[in-house]
Amino acid sequence: MTFTSFAPAISKAALKKISGTVRRWRLDRRTGQTLADLAQWMNPIVRGWMQYYGRFNRSALYSFLQRINAYLVRFLRHKFKRVRSFKKARMGWQRITSQYPKAFAHWAWVNTF
Repeated sequence: MTFTSFAPAISKAALKKISGTVRRWRLDRRTGQTLADLAQWMNPIVRGWMQYYGRFNRSALYSFLQRINAYLVRFLRHKFKRVRSFKKARMGWQRITSQYPKAFAHWAWVNTF
């Protein structure tokens, strides 16, 4: 009996639980807030998840963090009329991530959507 390896990563159940939590936030409907408000509110929570679940295998969280970015893009598209089209939303996203690279905690690992 040979033990090859063990890669501790987030379990499917835990990933499903935190994904449901982010979905329940309904970020796209919080158009009364600014991105800075969202960042201030979300960063401690997401940073905690990154530190706990990404301790040994951070790449297992990449798709989840990209999904958070997709929710943020949806927020931008609902908040601002001029970025409703996907092409303009992508350009706006690139501008925001380059101007404020440390606005959201998870952008240290993933800033694409």
